[in-house]
Amino acid sequence: MLTSEYYVLDGAKTLAFPTKQGQKMMVKATRGSDLNWKSYDVHGEIWFESQISLYDFSAVKTTDEAVSEKIQSILKNAVRLNSEFLSNWKAFKIETHLEFCRNWGLGSSSSLIHLVADWADVNPFLLHFKVSQGSGYDIACAGADGPLVFALADDSLHYEEVDFNPSFTKNLYFVHLNEKQSSDDAVKYYFKHAKNKKATVKALTEITDKIISAKDFNEFCGLLRRHEEIVAREMKLKTVQSERFSDFQGLTKSLGAWGGDFVLAASDKGQEKVHSYFNEKGFDTVVAFDDMICQ
Repeated sequence: MLTSEYYVLDGAKTLAFPTKQGQKMMVKATRGSDLNWKSYDVHGEIWFESQISLYDFSAVKTTDEAVSEKIQSILKNAVRLNSEFLSNWKAFKIETHLEFCRNWGLGSSSSLIHLVADWADVNPFLLHFKVSQGSGYDIACAGADGPLVFALADDSLHYEEVDFNPSFTKNLYFVHLNEKQSSDDAVKYYFKHAKNKKATVKALTEITDKIISAKDFNEFCGLLRRHEEIVAREMKLKTVQSERFSDFQGLTKSLGAWGGDFVLAASDKGQEKVHSYFNEKGFDTVVAFDDMICQ
């Protein structure tokens, strides 16, 4: 999510990007009466295992209770949306495979919801809203092939893919902050602290529209800087630029839930200087925009 973080929950238009790295799921019918679930990380190592009863979706055994409960909730609600799903009582062997590091925050939960929805033949957004407080933009990204705009209305949502491929993407990078931010905690903070929502939603939507059509790199950076100032002021937060990267020769912008995962870095000083700057500060994961984003 490049724009309208937090305020997308109240109708602000957001510009969002699906990533090239995602998640795959394999489902195989087998003998027995349970779901045997294994999750593999990007290195092919198992990071989670669970045996889930098809009778009541309880965990017969698991390596992580919290992860197991999340999967159980997704499966239960998929059945509520489609009573035929899993009704034949066949046992299944499930494998999920991440294509990115687990701490990158690129949507392991949202992509899993989309995968299960596809398996269960249910609407992924309906399943999402039964198990999450998020806006659903990441569900839209999970099924998209390129950049998109997304907006919530009172009783509906709208999204469509857009043409966003300016010449200056070579000056854009994603930098991982070596920290993981909780989306659920960020949503709670927003509902508690956000003020002037109507005016802020209008301002961020206008900025989003201008960013989509921006052709000049300096104009693009100016719009993002204005965006950061608005969200920081209204949410009583510090911008990542002022807090961490005040001496960076360019712009840094928070993404999604501020304080963790990735930030966007924009600089025309060249890849070598950008990598050197962040590496010296202890941030070793610096990914070029074109290497990360589906276009």
